[in-house]
Amino acid sequence: MVSISRRTVLAGGLFSLAGCGGKFIEYHGPEVTRVEVQKANRRMYLLHHDKIVQRYRVQLGFTAEGPKQFEGDGKTPEGRYHIDRRNPNSAYFLSVGIDYPNAEDRAFAATLGKKPGGDIFIHGWGDRPRGRSKDWTAGCVAVTNEEMRLVYAMVRNGTPVDIFA
Repeated sequence: MVSISRRTVLAGGLFSLAGCGGKFIEYHGPEVTRVEVQKANRRMYLLHHDKIVQRYRVQLGFTAEGPKQFEGDGKTPEGRYHIDRRNPNSAYFLSVGIDYPNAEDRAFAATLGKKPGGDIFIHGWGDRPRGRSKDWTAGCVAVTNEEMRLVYAMVRNGTPVDIFA
């Protein structure tokens, strides 16, 4: 008969629970100096200068072609932005905000008498299971919840975000 001590059982339980932690993880690798999103091939790269640190398949706004111009157009913006906020209580698990619209985006929308929209984030999928084949956000960039845990840990406020067609 195999004998297992209480101490062994307790230690094993603690180690298994450590891997099941909450939303947040720590990151101790190279600093992410830039985020690049390539809309055409649905990819996002976290870079340390010119070196790719992480890469992800992403989903975009439900009308992904073309740059975001107006509130409600379902498009993901194109251009240079920055991470400007973090939401640990996002409806989409975790999220980091992108500072869209910038002055140029606001001016363009104003010339046509429209609002440029806002609240653009990189976020998880939330509580609903989603496949990878269809764009579904209102203009945001989405990765799986598990991927978002790492993005949230790696990317800091002020990090540039370049979004290309």
